[in-house]
Amino acid sequence: MIPDSAGRILVVRLSARGDLVFASPLAGALRRRYPDAFIAWLAEERTADVIRHNPHLDEVIVWQRAAWKRLLRTGRWGALAHALVEFLGSLRARRFDVAIDVQGLLRSGVAAFLSGAPVRIGLRSREGSRCLMTQVVERGGDDRLIASEYRFLAERLGLATGPFPLEIPRGAEEADNAGRLLAGAGITNGFLAACPFTTRFHKHWFEDRWSSLIEQVRARLGVGVVLLGGPADRAAADRILDALPEPTPSAGPVVDLVGRTTLGEASAVVARCGVLVGVDTGLSHMAHAFDRPAVLLFGSNTPYLDPPGPRATILHSGRGCSPCRGRLVCDGRIDCMDDIAVGEVFAAVAARLEDRAAPPVPQKIRGTPACADGTGIGRAEVGAAG
Repeated sequence: MIPDSAGRILVVRLSARGDLVFASPLAGALRRRYPDAFIAWLAEERTADVIRHNPHLDEVIVWQRAAWKRLLRTGRWGALAHALVEFLGSLRARRFDVAIDVQGLLRSGVAAFLSGAPVRIGLRSREGSRCLMTQVVERGGDDRLIASEYRFLAERLGLATGPFPLEIPRGAEEADNAGRLLAGAGITNGFLAACPFTTRFHKHWFEDRWSSLIEQVRARLGVGVVLLGGPADRAAADRILDALPEPTPSAGPVVDLVGRTTLGEASAVVARCGVLVGVDTGLSHMAHAFDRPAVLLFGSNTPYLDPPGPRATILHSGRGCSPCRGRLVCDGRIDCMDDIAVGEVFAAVAARLEDRAAPPVPQKIRGTPACADGTGIGRAEVGAAG
C-alpha cells in the first residue's frame, strides 16, 4: 500500500497514552522497510511524551488540541483561526508523500487529510474518516495479544512484524529528574509503582483496596511504594493515602508523585520500579516496554489477556460480561473488578518481586466465570503459560 518511492511518511495516532504505547512498534517497522525515509508522528500534546524519544522517528509533531478547545470555549475565534492556519501551513510544508491514520477516528482522519499527502491510508471507521482516505484497511488482530491490532495493520501495509517490540525510551533529562525525585524521597530500585488511576471509572479498582494493598506491601514486604498519576487524580490519591495507618519502623516508605511529574518523568519512574501494579491505563502498559515485572488488573476493559512477557501477571475474573467496555450490565457495581481481591494482588506482587532473583516464568491467568446465580466469584487460576 505504501509506495516504494515514499520519502516522507506521517503516522497519525493522536491519543490515548496506552494506545500510543501499543502503536509504538509501527515506527520501527516503518524504519526497517524505509530506512532512508523521513518518518514523523502526529500526536496530541497530552500524549506526545509517550512517543517523543522513539529512535526510529525523525520528528514528533504536536497538535495542541487542548489549547484549541480552550480558545473555542472562551470565544477567541481570531486566535483559534490563527492557530489553525499556522498548524495547517506547518503540516503541509513538510510535504508528506504518505499519511497513515492508525487511529481510525474522524479527527485523526481529518489530520491525515489536512497533511496534504497524496496517499492516505486509514483504518475503517464508523465516524466517516474512510471517506478522507485513498486506501482503507480493515481492522483485525487477536484480542488476547498486546498490540495485535497494530501488528495486523503493519502486515497489511507490507511491513515486517518480527520482531515487533514496544519502544518508548526516555530522554536523559526525564530519567535524571525521576532519579532525583526518588533519591530525595529515599526510594531505591526495587519499589512498587502503583498506577490506580484512569479517566474511566469502570476501569478502576476500588480505593479502599488500593489502601489495603499499599499497606500490606510496605508492612509485610518492607518495600517502598510510589503512587503515580496526573493532576486530575489528586483527590482520589488523597483518599487512598489518608486511609493508610501510621507506618511501623520497618515499613517501606510511600511517595506521592500524583500530579507532580510530567508524563515522561512518570514513565521514567516506571522504568526503575521493581514491580508495577496498575489498571488499564497508559503508565501500566509502559512496564512491558521497559521489561519491568507487572501485575495488571483488568475487568470491563481487557486490552489483552495473554501475558505479553515472562514478567507479567494479568488478574481477570473471567466473567462472561467482561469485557463490556463501559456498557455495564451490573448497575454500576463493576463486579468484574470487585472479583479481584487484595490477597490475590498481594500474592502476585510478592511473586513478581521474587522474580528478580530467579529466571522469569510467564504467568497466564485463566479466569472461570462467576456462578450464574451471583452467589459465587470466579477464581483466577495461575499457572505456567503454555
